[in-house]
Amino acid sequence: MQITEHIASLSDEGRLLAAAAEQAGPGASVPTCPGWQIRHLLRHTGMVHRWAAAFITEGHTAYHPDGGEPDLDGAELLAWFREGHRHLVRSLEEAPADLECWTFLPAPSLLAFWSRRQLNETTVHRVDAESALGGPLTPVSADRAADGIDELLTGFHARPKSRVRSDKPRTLRVRAVDTAATWTVRISEDPPQAVRTASEGSAEDVDCELSGTAEGLYLALWNRLPLTAVTLRGDRAVARLWTDNSAVTW
Repeated sequence: MQITEHIASLSDEGRLLAAAAEQAGPGASVPTCPGWQIRHLLRHTGMVHRWAAAFITEGHTAYHPDGGEPDLDGAELLAWFREGHRHLVRSLEEAPADLECWTFLPAPSLLAFWSRRQLNETTVHRVDAESALGGPLTPVSADRAADGIDELLTGFHARPKSRVRSDKPRTLRVRAVDTAATWTVRISEDPPQAVRTASEGSAEDVDCELSGTAEGLYLALWNRLPLTAVTLRGDRAVARLWTDNSAVTW
């Protein structure tokens, strides 16, 4: 995906999140984030938006802490979230192509990193907000979902912080049936190693395979949908190894 596509989709996702949160109300439970209510979701995501925008607009070249979550609620909290989201979108739209600032995952450019990261951050939390309504979720296109899977598998879980580990080496294949994308994830005592290939090149024997639409896999791998949302073949324990240990920690 192009940076402009990421930013345009980020703009849409933030508006959808705010609309779902407004409809659900601040005290509504968020089923995909046990223990959270909509107010917690808005405070967290709004904080992340402002934190990211500060790197882009202020040019911090080393880690810079966030400003904390506000003690706001109700309509005031929703307005604060919307303002911060608009500020993040404007910051990305106005940033130079050769932006220089701190990042924490590999990317073709620093601007590409922040636009992609904030799009996936906001999309996952938009799903959280919509889950509080109990109705259908706004679809995620196959290309966007595959890009989000790629960031999760080859970015987040390549970090030493990943808790997806196994004393016995295991191999998990993730196959998106509506795209040409397949990921082979090797799980060991070290951080998982994921390699993306074309679907035609996925004949290698693996311990477990998860297949489905890119959207279904994206949300299942982010633990926003259960494993029953995708097709599982092979050793279910390998899939459980993922779902039990893959929550992203900062």
